[in-house]
Parts: sequence; structure tokens; C-alpha cells
Amino acid sequence: MSIFSKYEGLASALSAVTAGGGRNPFNVVIEKPISSTVGLIEGRETLLFGTNNYLGLSQSPAAIEAAVDAVRAYGVGTTGSRIANGTQGLHRQLEERLCAFFRRRHCMVFSTGYQANLGTISALAGKDDYLLLDADSHASIYDGSRLGHAQVIRFRHNDADDLHKRLRRLEGTPGSKLIVVEGIYSMMGDVVPMAEFAAVKRETGAWLLADEAHSVGVMGEHGRGVAEADGVEDDVDFVVGTFSKSLGTVGGYCVSNHDGLDLIRLCSRPYMFTASLPPEVIAATMAALTELENRPELRVRLMDNARRLHAGLQAAGLRTGPQASPVVSVILDDVAVAVAFWNRLLDLGVYVNLSLPPATPDQHPLLRTSVMATHTPEQIDRAVEIFAVVAGEMGINRAA
Repeated sequence: MSIFSKYEGLASALSAVTAGGGRNPFNVVIEKPISSTVGLIEGRETLLFGTNNYLGLSQSPAAIEAAVDAVRAYGVGTTGSRIANGTQGLHRQLEERLCAFFRRRHCMVFSTGYQANLGTISALAGKDDYLLLDADSHASIYDGSRLGHAQVIRFRHNDADDLHKRLRRLEGTPGSKLIVVEGIYSMMGDVVPMAEFAAVKRETGAWLLADEAHSVGVMGEHGRGVAEADGVEDDVDFVVGTFSKSLGTVGGYCVSNHDGLDLIRLCSRPYMFTASLPPEVIAATMAALTELENRPELRVRLMDNARRLHAGLQAAGLRTGPQASPVVSVILDDVAVAVAFWNRLLDLGVYVNLSLPPATPDQHPLLRTSVMATHTPEQIDRAVEIFAVVAGEMGINRAA
């Protein structure tokens, strides 16, 4: 028996997606980025609406120059983990910058955003603790729960009342209770009512971790995320995020005012046993953070673009999520239709993400778009026009 036999179902599902000569939607190659909003795919200039590059900073000239300078000064890698030989002065500088940005005392930088959730959650919530997770939580959050062996209790998506009921049932039960929510959820782009969850946290004595991966640089007067926008930063014990969205690089972090965070450096396995970020990435991230801080107009433009895309897709008769955010998903009912729609969009020069069950809420296939501050109104209108053309070709005439 083959060691891969357990994946026969997955192989069949992939074959169905690529049947009839269709593309593999999980293996699209952007051969060359021409700008933050246009890339070369299959030799054609293609509008990029599936990159999570919210502020367009992956192509920041300042970040590029900072990376080049760092390579010349420090070399290309660290060759070690943070607790071995992998901590350089640049890592400490970035942690200090993030502390100042978030107005927190402590920061840990991880090698990816996935590892930030994996390493933080698994270290905070052990086998005798409880993790209370939103039903739509990201895979990295669930994987963190498995690595830490905490007892997991799921509550209904964005439902603080349901969370409160579940915490009341745990009254008097030994072990810490850690609530984990996301600022903006990555599939539908819906925003957490953070103030409501902060109130539950205060009333029950639980701890609160906010994954602001998709909301830092997007929400709040200074771009610190939904907790800032809702005025409840002091109620959030831990903020986890990534550099690979609004900052355009790679890596992750956890910031907190709790002194115990530094102890996690000695027990978080993804932190202890992974090589640290190379100096060029650290330098580019700091340069991008400076742009995020000094250019608030990027956030304004981003949200203007999000509203334009959201309204345009709805006006084209397509069903979207309930609110405009940098993630705007078109909801379809049939996987085969979604696959065909996605392929046709790429034929006509628009790249989006195809998200399929079981990774999507309510088991609906999604055409997931992410908008950028650097998209022009003309590019957004062109993408909407192409969506409308494909919807017409496929007989999708109005929102369900």
C-alpha cells in the first residue's frame, strides 16, 4: 500500500478541479511582478486582485533599498534560530519598533505569520487550559491549539453572546481561558466586533488574543487594527500579526504588555527551532513600517477602493459578503461553476483566489479578491467589468 493512498480523495478532488484542461488554481505562477497591481501570468499582463498586498508595499522603493543595503552589510541569512545564533541587532530593532508602534512593552518576532500564531497560542494555552475559538478561525490558530494540547471550545462566528454562554459554563473550572479572535476574517472580509469580545473578556476574567493579520495597516486611526478602531486596545492581552499583508514582506510577531511574554521565547517550539528572518527582510519590514506610519492616506485610499470594488460587484448582480473591507469575496453555490468562473477571469486578465470547501465558511465556494491602496479606480472598474462579463456568460444574472 502506498504511503500516499490516504490522499486518494484529495487527488480525485484536484482532478475534478483541473478536468478538461483547466488550470490548477493552487499552482498559478506570477512570472514577474510589473507593479504591485499588475503581474505577468502565462505571459500576459494580468490585474492582481488576489495578493493580500493591501498597501502595495511589496514594491516599495524604500523597502527595496533597505533590503539591498542590509544584504551588503549583513549578508543574506542568519543560519540559526532566535535563541541560538539567529538574533541580530536588526531583530531587536524591529521588535523595539513594533513595541513603539503598538504601544506595548514586549514583542517577539517569528519567521512567518503562521508560526506567530502556532508559537504563541501553543505556548500560552497548554493541556490544562481552554482555548475559545471563533468557528471561522484560521488554520494556524487551530494548529496552535493542537501543538499546545489545549482543550478547544468553538463559539459561533463573531457571536460574543455565544462566547459568553460557553465561558459561563466553565466558571470554577481550573485552567486559564484564552479567547482568540481575528480582526478581519480572511475568507469573507468580515470585521470582528472587538468591543463586544473585550466586554466578555472583562466580565469573565478570560484572556484575549487578537490576530490582526488582515487588519493592521487597514483599521484604526494609526493602522493598529480593529482593537484600535474600537477603542479597546487595553483589553487585548496579545496581538498577533504578520508582515506578509500590509507590510509586503514575510514574518510574524506577537506584542503584549505582559512581562511573561519573554518567557515564551524559551518554550515556543516554532520560535526555538526555526531559523530567524534574514537581515534583508527585517530591514525591508522596518522601511515598510515607516511608510505605514507616515502615509495614512494609504489607508484612506485602500478603504475607498474596497468600497468601490464591493459596490461594483454587487451592482453587477454578484453576491458578496455583508461589508466592504480589503477582502471582498464573491459567493457561489457550485464548485464546478466557481472553478469555471475563476478560469475565465484569468483568461480575461484578472487574477483572484479560488477558495473551495471545506476551507470556506458555510461550505460555499468563493472567488476571493483582495484590493490594494495602489489599485487605480480604472483598474477596479475594469475588474468589475470582467466579473460582469463572465457572470453574463455563465448565466449568473443577479445576487441570490
